[in-house]
Amino acid sequence: MEKQRVSEVIEKSDAYVLGTYVRAPFVLARGEGMWVYDTDGRAFLDFGAGISVNNLGHCDPGIAAAIAQQAAQLSHICNLYHHAPQAELAEALCTTSFADKVYFANSGAEAIEAAIKFARKYALVTHGPGKTGIVTFQGAFHGRTAGALALTPKERYQAPFRPLMPGVTYAPFNDCDAAREAIGPDTCAVFVEPVQGEGGIHPADPSFLRALRDACDEVGALLVFDEIQCGVGRTGTLWAYEQTEVTPDMLTAAKALGGGLPIGVTLLRERVAAVVEPGDHGSTFAGGPVVCRAALEVLARVSDPAFLAHVRAMATELIERLHALDSPHIVAIRGQGLMIGVELDIEAAPIIEAGWVRGVLLLNAGTHVLRLLPPLIVEPEHIDTLIGTLSDILWENDAV
Repeated sequence: MEKQRVSEVIEKSDAYVLGTYVRAPFVLARGEGMWVYDTDGRAFLDFGAGISVNNLGHCDPGIAAAIAQQAAQLSHICNLYHHAPQAELAEALCTTSFADKVYFANSGAEAIEAAIKFARKYALVTHGPGKTGIVTFQGAFHGRTAGALALTPKERYQAPFRPLMPGVTYAPFNDCDAAREAIGPDTCAVFVEPVQGEGGIHPADPSFLRALRDACDEVGALLVFDEIQCGVGRTGTLWAYEQTEVTPDMLTAAKALGGGLPIGVTLLRERVAAVVEPGDHGSTFAGGPVVCRAALEVLARVSDPAFLAHVRAMATELIERLHALDSPHIVAIRGQGLMIGVELDIEAAPIIEAGWVRGVLLLNAGTHVLRLLPPLIVEPEHIDTLIGTLSDILWENDAV
C-alpha cells in the first residue's frame, strides 16, 4: 500500500471511528504465527497477542479452516434453536473445568455482567432480599460496561460515568485480613482475578484465594474468578485456578477462547445455574455457530498436555532471560506462565514506541509496567529477539 494510502486509512479512522483508543501510527495488513505485517511490509514480532487473544498466533490454519467450514454451513442462528457447535463447546468447557453449565456471551465484559446478575439472583432465591453486596479488589479490571465498571476501582475510568451500580466494596488485593473484613452477611459475591492483568500483572497468593473461598462459604456468598485474560492456557494450565486448591462458583473467560473472534463465557456450578430461568438473561449473537466452532478448535489444542508443557517451558525461559538483562531500570519481574509484567523505574510508553521502530509489539499495564503476553506458540528464537530488543532499548535509556 502506498504511503499516501496509509495516511488516508489513518485519517479516515480518525475521522469516523470513535476515539476510545490511542492507536499506533501504522496500518496492520496481515498476520502469520508470531508476526504481523503493516501495509509497507514491515514485520512486527507480537508480544501482546491482541491483549491475550491470539494464543495460537495470527491466522492459525486450523482456526481459519474451522471458521470457513462452519461459515459455509450455518453462520448464524439465534438462541431459540439448538445447534451442534454450541452444544459441543459447552460440553468441552464443562468437562475441562469445574463447571456444570455455560452461559455464552460476546465478550469478557458481557460475561462479567452475566455473572453479576446470576450472583444476585442466586442470593435472592437462596437467602432472600437484601444480600446484594459485591466485593472486588484494588487494581482489578473487570471491564468498562456499567456493571463491570462498578467492579473496576480505577478513578479515571469511573469518574465520568457516576453514579455507578451501588453496593460494591473494594478491598486491598492479596490482603487476607482486609478481605475477611470486607466480606459480610450482605455480600452476594466476590470477584477476583487469579492474576491481575491491567493492574500490573499481580498473581494472587494461594493463601489469599483460600481465604476468599472460606469467607464466602461462611456468609453464603459466591466466589467468581475472572480468567478473561489469564485463562485458556495463558498461565501454563488450561485454567489458572487449577494451580490453586481453590475452586470458584463461577468463572468468566473470553479473549483467547474465540481464536480471534468475539466470545465470552460464564461457567457456573449447578447450584448457581439452577436459579437461572428463561428470560433472566440473553443475547442474540452469543454462542453462534462460527465462533463456537473456532473455540472448539482452540480448546482442543490448548488443553493438550504437551502444548501446556511448552507454555510452561517457554515461561521459564522468558523469565530467566528477563532476569539476565540486569538493567537498573527493571524494578521487578513477576507473573505466571506467559503472563509477565516487567516493572520499570521509567515510563513504559517510550519503551513501547521504541519497540515499534525495532519491529516488536509490546503492551503496558499501567504507566510503569511492560506487559508481555506472547502467543503461546512462542519459541526460543522469538524470546531471543525480544530480549535483544529490550536490551538495546534499556541500554539506550541507561546512556541518556
